[in-house]
Amino acid sequence: MVTDKIEVIKGDITKMVVDAIVNAANTSLMGGGGVDGAIHRVGGPAILEDCRKIVARQGGCKTGDAVITTAGNLPAKYVIHTVGPIWNGGNSGEQEKLANCYRNSLALALEHNCHTIAFPNISTGVYRFPKKEAASIATNTVKQFLAGTDSIKSVLFVCFDEENYQLYKDLLSA
Repeated sequence: MVTDKIEVIKGDITKMVVDAIVNAANTSLMGGGGVDGAIHRVGGPAILEDCRKIVARQGGCKTGDAVITTAGNLPAKYVIHTVGPIWNGGNSGEQEKLANCYRNSLALALEHNCHTIAFPNISTGVYRFPKKEAASIATNTVKQFLAGTDSIKSVLFVCFDEENYQLYKDLLSA
């Protein structure tokens, strides 16, 4: 059953021992605040070095897209960087762009033989995506993706704050 592969935990994504952690990045891929800053700080300079190579090759990462780098000093093997949408009232395709963050991250995980992946709460911080709607999009998109593959064994939603943790917990137990 798909939901058996999904777990929600409250914690620090930089401590997750998984094949890939997902970074809520910005389009420049040069690090930032929140989850992005924490991943770059803990992971060290190897992540930024890989990001610079990606930028030189393709010019950053568009909203909804995803790229993959080393995890540097993190306990994961890879960091998948995805750029979530900035909330603009919900009439600018934000929902589809957020769903694409999860789809494209999972597709990259598959391409790189990752069987375990951890997601943060994409776009719900400074990008102001409503937390309840973001949690619903995240869980539904991941469930749909997992229904089409047996290769991914475990998806963790790693929530830093209590509000997101409860929202995901409620959605996944419904």
